[in-house]
Amino acid sequence: MPLDAPRNDLDLSAWWMPFTANRQFKSAPRLFASASGMMYRMADGQQVMDGTAGLWCVNAGHGRAEIADAVHRQLMELDYAPPFQLGHSGAFELAARLARIAPAGLDRVFFTNSGSESVDTALKIAFAYHRARGEGQRTRLIGRERGYHGVGFGGISVGGLVNNRRMFPTLSGVDHLAQTHLPKLNSFSVGMPEHGAELADELERLTALHGGETIAAVVVEPVVGSGGVLPPPKGYLERLRAICDKHGILLIFDEVITGYGRVGAAFASQRLGVVPDIMTTAKGVTNGVVPMGAVFVKREIHDAFMQGPPEAIEFFHGYTYSGHPVACAAGLATLDIYEREGLLTRALDLEDVWAKSIHALRGSPHVTDIRNFGLMGAIDLAPRPGAPGARGYATLLGALSRGALVRASGDTLAFSPPLIVSADQIAELFDTVGKVLATVD
Repeated sequence: MPLDAPRNDLDLSAWWMPFTANRQFKSAPRLFASASGMMYRMADGQQVMDGTAGLWCVNAGHGRAEIADAVHRQLMELDYAPPFQLGHSGAFELAARLARIAPAGLDRVFFTNSGSESVDTALKIAFAYHRARGEGQRTRLIGRERGYHGVGFGGISVGGLVNNRRMFPTLSGVDHLAQTHLPKLNSFSVGMPEHGAELADELERLTALHGGETIAAVVVEPVVGSGGVLPPPKGYLERLRAICDKHGILLIFDEVITGYGRVGAAFASQRLGVVPDIMTTAKGVTNGVVPMGAVFVKREIHDAFMQGPPEAIEFFHGYTYSGHPVACAAGLATLDIYEREGLLTRALDLEDVWAKSIHALRGSPHVTDIRNFGLMGAIDLAPRPGAPGARGYATLLGALSRGALVRASGDTLAFSPPLIVSADQIAELFDTVGKVLATVD
C-alpha cells in the first residue's frame, strides 16, 4: 500500500490522543502521511503547507536527509548508553555546541526529553541551588497567567492556563503574575507592545506579601507561545530581571518555543537583551525529529553543586534517556543545518514581510486582534455566542481543506512556520487564512 493511501481498516480506538477531542477526531480523522520541506501530505494525498512547524518544533523544515542519516549512523554504532555514572562522546559534544550559541554565561547544559521535563528540571535545580547555598527557605515559585510550561506537576503549577490545571492538584507555594495582554491599549501591535512594562511591578507586591527571601524562582516565557503569542511589553523583562536581582530570586526563561531561531536569534533572551539564570529548551533542538530537551544553567549555579567529596553525586535527578545517543546525533546534525543555512537569525530577515502579511488580515471577518514577533503570530477571533472555540476550530478545518495548517487554541489562531519559509509562502499562507475567514460564520 502506498504511504499516502487512505487506511479504511485502521483501528483508531486504542490510542488516547493528547490535547484532542478524541470522539470528534475519530469520527472524522485527519491523518498525515508524509512531509518534505514546507509541506505535509495527508493520507488522502492533499498537500498542506505547514504554518506551525509541526508543533513549534520543525524549524529546519521536514525530511532533512542529513538528520535522518545521522540518526541511522548512530543507531548502528551506539543505539543506547546509560547516562548514570557513564557517558558517550555525543552528549558532551552537543552540550559544548549548545553552550557556544547560548546567551553569555549559560554554559552548563542538562539534557532532558521534552519541554515538560526541562521545566520540572529547572524548578528542581532552582530549589536545590538555594538549599546548597544555605537558603532552603526559598520554596516559593512565581509563574504567570496565560503561561504554558508543559504538563508535569511543576509545569502546570507555575503555568497559567486554567484547562491545564483545573483537574489536577498543583504544588503549594506558587503564585502568579498578571498576564501581559492588554488589548485596550495594545491591540494590533506590530512587534513588542508599547504598554504594560509596569505589570512587572506585580512581582514587588508578591515579594512584599510572601517575603522575597522565600521565593526561589520566577518562571516566564519571554514571548508567550501556546497562551496566544504575547510579545512582552517594552521594558517588561528588564524590570523583571531587576526585581529578581534585588531579591535574590532566580529568573527562569521558558524558551521551549522561542529557542533555536524562532524570533530571529538563537534564543529570545539574546534578541530581547535580557539574560535569565536558567533557560529551558526542547522542540527545535532536534528539529522535532527525536524527543529531546536541554536546560541551560549559569555556571555559578552549576558550580554551587560542585562541593563536597568528588565521588558524591551532586544532584539526584535525571532520566533514563538524558543525552540519548540518537537524540544527540539528531541535535548535532540539526545545529549543522541551522548554522550552515543561517536559520538561527533568518526570522529577523523575514519579520517585516511576516508582520505585513499577518496584519493585512486586520478588518477580516471576526478578527479582534493580531500580534507578531519574529516568525510567531496570532490572530484572535470573536467567539461564537455560547460556543467558545467553535469558530477557531472551524477556521482550522477550513484552512486545512484549502491546503494550510494553522493551530487553533480556542478562538486564537497561532502561526509559526518552519524557518525555511519563503516570502511568497508567507503571503500564500495568510491569503489562504483570509479566504477562510471570509467564509466562516
